Amino acid sequence: MTVWRRPAKIAFVGSHGIRKTTAAHAFAHVIQRAGRSVEFGREVVRDNPLGLNEGATGEAQLWVLVSQIRQELELAPKAEVLVTDRGVVDNFAYYLRACGMTDRYDVEPLIRAWARTYDLVVRLTPDIALRADGIRSTSDAFRDEIEAILDEWLPRLLTPDHLVTLPASAVTDTLDWWPVAERLAMIVGEPLLAEGVPGRRRARAAVHERPRRGAPDDDQLGLGLDERDRQEGARGRNT
Repeated sequence: MTVWRRPAKIAFVGSHGIRKTTAAHAFAHVIQRAGRSVEFGREVVRDNPLGLNEGATGEAQLWVLVSQIRQELELAPKAEVLVTDRGVVDNFAYYLRACGMTDRYDVEPLIRAWARTYDLVVRLTPDIALRADGIRSTSDAFRDEIEAILDEWLPRLLTPDHLVTLPASAVTDTLDWWPVAERLAMIVGEPLLAEGVPGRRRARAAVHERPRRGAPDDDQLGLGLDERDRQEGARGRNT
């Protein structure tokens, strides 16, 4: 079986409580269905011994940044695709907030360079309510602060062709991640389907890319049902 000539990396980013983990796992499953090998980078902040949420210090968030990079270095060579739950770009937002919006440890050059190692970044935006999980903050104000920092910094760290934006409410069991997988493969310059793997079945809920209103530098994933699927569903109900 012919493997990709270089590993690809995709990060699912945003503030907390917006279904990043669910989305990242669903996307990794799509890559596996295409016959490609996958490694999964879990959210490192949950292992942080120095604290998290609103009270996290600059040192705590520095630990997260370094741990994120270390994890990606270890996992990236092990598979054709590395899917990460968070990345340096959103962890950098938490770091800046913890440091009072100053780059206390001069990590910006490293973050800028590391941001370029992501072939694709999927940003989820918060249009769902926070839910308590016993770990992460349920403060809307805290989440809004992080989102404001992301709004400012993501355009500085990522080029538009490597960024996809999707509302958190769209991350459901019916969301079809296949177009995003195809886009990742196109960026890498490799076929998505491995040799001997049949083409995907038609998905009932499709994901279509369209420009994000009011933000021409980003991509927005819009949800819709393919017209043929709707017609087939209607025929099925009438038989």
